[in-house]
Order: sequence, then C-alpha cells, then structure tokens
Amino acid sequence: MSGVDLNDIKRRMDGAITAFKSDISSLRTGRASANILDPVTVEAYGSRVPLNQVANVTVPEPRMLGVSIWDKSMVGAVDRAIRESNLGLNPIVDGQNLRIPLPELNEERRKSLVKLAHEYGEKAKVAARHVRRDGMDGLKKAEKDGSIGQDESRAQSEKVQKMTDDTISDVDRLLADKEKEIMQV
Repeated sequence: MSGVDLNDIKRRMDGAITAFKSDISSLRTGRASANILDPVTVEAYGSRVPLNQVANVTVPEPRMLGVSIWDKSMVGAVDRAIRESNLGLNPIVDGQNLRIPLPELNEERRKSLVKLAHEYGEKAKVAARHVRRDGMDGLKKAEKDGSIGQDESRAQSEKVQKMTDDTISDVDRLLADKEKEIMQV
C-alpha cells in the first residue's frame, strides 16, 4: 500500500504558507519593521543581491528605519534600490548610513498594499493547488499501475483535498488579518 507521500504533500503545502507569511511580513503597516526592506535587491559587484547582504537594517524609532551600509562605495546603489523598490520610501543619506522616515499611510497606499497582499495570497493558493495536482496525479498513476486499490486511492485523495482546503483557509485567515492590520488607521 503506497500511493503518495502525504507527509511530503503536507511539507510542500506548509512551504507555500511559509513563503506567503514571508511575503506579507514585508508589507508595511503603521509601524516600522526591518522586514519592510526584505524584498529590496541592490546592484552590487556585478549582480543583484538582497539588501541584507550589503547593510544592516535597524529600527531606531517607531516611524524610522536605519540602514548601515558596510561598503562606502555601495551607498548610492542602496539609496537607488530603496527608492526604486515601489515601497514609497525616500532615504536620507547620512555618510555611510541611510535614515528612512516612514510616511503615514494614506488611504490610496493602504488599498494598494491590500491589493498586493491579495496577489501574494493568490500566489500561495496557486502553489497549494499545484501540490494537490501533483498528489492527485501520483495517486492516479499508482492506481493505474495497480500498486494501490481504488478505495485506498479515494481515501488518500480525500486527505490531499483536505490538506489543500486547510492550506487555502490558512492563507485566507492570514490575509484577512494582514488586511485588517494594513487598513487600521
């Protein structure tokens, strides 16, 4: 009795949730968080690298981020990367450091952040559905090969569907929480 590895399917669906949590943690709410700059990549030494590989990000005040750049020659590239990152931030260059005041979120910006959160949510749901499809294909193949019976195949496919439903409802719950957090004035 084999079929598909339900633990592997669970692990892959948990991976979709983890990636989604990482994506939405970078969305800005009212408070400063070092995660806001996670999606920023900098043109450094001939390739694009994450900001945290060329600088430290700190939160000195609730509405301010500090970026300490390790290599003086990188200050311009980091400044440019943050400005072009679509996060609506304007760094103030102070030697080898950047101070980034976080502006109040206006209604329009909040709505665009919610829209972005929904895009991230949809991406996570699609990932979960891909995992489900792989699992179902594996079950069909196993049933066709005769390595599992029809009843076992049906039982496992119900488990795979339940995992998918649970994953999608987790995404929806996290998305609703993030949306409430973003829209809170």
